[in-house]
Amino acid sequence: MSEPGPIALQTEGIGKRFGSLVVSKDVSIKLPRGARHALIGPNGAGKTTLINLITGQLRPDTGRILLGGKDVTGLATAARVPRGLTRTFQINTLFPDLTPLEATMLAITEREGTSGQFWRSLASHAAAVEEAYEILTQLRLGDVATRTTRTLAYGQQRLLEIGLALATRPKVLLLDEPAAGVPKAESGELFQGIAALPDDISVLFIEHDMDIVFNFATRIVVLVAGEVLLEAEPDVIRTDSRVREVYLGHGHHA
Repeated sequence: MSEPGPIALQTEGIGKRFGSLVVSKDVSIKLPRGARHALIGPNGAGKTTLINLITGQLRPDTGRILLGGKDVTGLATAARVPRGLTRTFQINTLFPDLTPLEATMLAITEREGTSGQFWRSLASHAAAVEEAYEILTQLRLGDVATRTTRTLAYGQQRLLEIGLALATRPKVLLLDEPAAGVPKAESGELFQGIAALPDDISVLFIEHDMDIVFNFATRIVVLVAGEVLLEAEPDVIRTDSRVREVYLGHGHHA
């Protein structure tokens, strides 16, 4: 059964090729407001390519992308962020010598166009401090808000990366393998932080750990060779013979 609510993000017939290589073919997906959807598929399926198309890092050859019902296909990446579309990457790109509080404040002041005044006293940025601490607390980083980022556990650093994305006030958050490189013991805490995100933020995430996918996603899109093989609820994906054949492997998650 489909999730209720308005559609936050939609792709209609997205296609992309590089010469004779087709990397996306007629991809149409819908992400309702507040949804938690996963994008899975074997290596080379076109998952990151699709995220790059949605965010504007690549331009589709066919189809269009709608954000909140408005066509953003022709907009540059930077122009999509203030409209509510934000992503994180597989590679952590943080400020190692700043504290989480400072880094999140910097992202907030950048959003508000006041980053040139960032190094003034904290008292002059009271609203930004409050918002930054609220974001960090929401992600269970309040206790380490004033520690140097380089001293944080890797899972906490990935949460901070999400915190910086939240500082842009996204309506749609795209996460490219948020648990990549995170020790198993920390990945649960990472996704608990993601699960606690506000209900009005829609999340589409790429993840290879099927335990995480099945526990967190309310709906799953399976990509194979740049095409949508199946989009359905986790229980359907878990038992579908085609998915087991091309991605999960025989006998996995039976």
